[in-house]
Amino acid sequence: MSSDSATAPPLTGLRVLDMTRVLAGPSATQMLGDLGADVVKLERPGTGDDTRGWGPPYLRDADGAETTESAYYVSANRNKRSLTVDFTHAEGQRLTRALAARAEVLVENFKPGTLDRYDLGYNHLKTELPGLVYCSITGFGGTGPYAPRPGYDFLIQAMGGIMSLTGDPDGQPMKVGVAIADLMAGMYAAVAILAALRHRDATGRGQHIDMSLLDAQVAWLSNAGQYYLTGGTVTPRLGNGHPTIVPYQAFAAADGHLILAVGNDGQFARFCAVAGRPELAADPRFASNPARVRNRAELVPIVAALIAARRRDEWLRSLEAATVPCGPINTIDQVFADPQVVAREMKIAMSHPLAPDPVDLIGSPIKLSETPVGYRRPPPTLGQHTDEVLGDWLAMPEEEVAVLRGAGVI
Repeated sequence: MSSDSATAPPLTGLRVLDMTRVLAGPSATQMLGDLGADVVKLERPGTGDDTRGWGPPYLRDADGAETTESAYYVSANRNKRSLTVDFTHAEGQRLTRALAARAEVLVENFKPGTLDRYDLGYNHLKTELPGLVYCSITGFGGTGPYAPRPGYDFLIQAMGGIMSLTGDPDGQPMKVGVAIADLMAGMYAAVAILAALRHRDATGRGQHIDMSLLDAQVAWLSNAGQYYLTGGTVTPRLGNGHPTIVPYQAFAAADGHLILAVGNDGQFARFCAVAGRPELAADPRFASNPARVRNRAELVPIVAALIAARRRDEWLRSLEAATVPCGPINTIDQVFADPQVVAREMKIAMSHPLAPDPVDLIGSPIKLSETPVGYRRPPPTLGQHTDEVLGDWLAMPEEEVAVLRGAGVI
């Protein structure tokens, strides 16, 4: 997983022009960067990605003062180089098209039509750059009655149905605690980009990827959405319960909460044995999962009373020994201290130009045996690599760079 691995990451040599901000797009391009791509993040001069200012918390310098880099921005922008270009300027448009010509992938998440105004939309580039994979990430996609609307994660979670499934039955619908609509759209975008690259490698032809946050949200309704399509059943909010598996939820032990995730009848029988109530597994009301789902209202209070009578860690030890799926409900600090998380290297540290000590980051979950991901670059400061990229990608002389800088184009 280290940047000095003898085996190069699998996307080494791939050039990605990243014209995205906030989370959906940056999370997709960070994934490509972790896999070895040379990702150049094109940002607005002076301000850059909106999330640079989304804090606190911010990184702190050697004196303990807050820097301009927010934790939010840092979470989605490693393995990139930052270049500032004002593409509303005619010279900025020329420069952006030149960079696109050197890239194999362009990713953007402006509202539909925005880049068309500057001759940077897919239809403006595809003839000149037929091999370019051009990925647009928007709230609602490029077609349909909602296409012109701006899209935000919270709004998409509401419109896409996940909030109707999340929260206590008698409480408000609740959003997921992280921007999961953004992150899943980024995940689907990365998969689509890799598929389009496979097609390009076979045919020489690029294509346009129209990725919508709402489409992605509807897709990951998954089994809950399929319950409706198959049986006409609109799944209600069940709190921490599961619509088709029982018992499968959070329970309060004598000194804290735990998760009990009984996925089959054998596991239920072993739970009953550990709980000292083996007869429950033979009770016709509870002997099979369909029966337990039908009799949820009777079984859950019985299980709740049993679990409440013992301490959490006692339950966890005895249930794990009996191979009954269970676990603690960890806070974020407990997550990163968990020995399994530590062993899987899900927390990494990288040196950063604004911080005196290495900055802790969340690691990649992608574990490849032959071509592991690499951590080569910390999240860049605004415009940190402008001169480097213009020289590297475009072989631009220093004198021309200076002229562009003087004109406010970069």
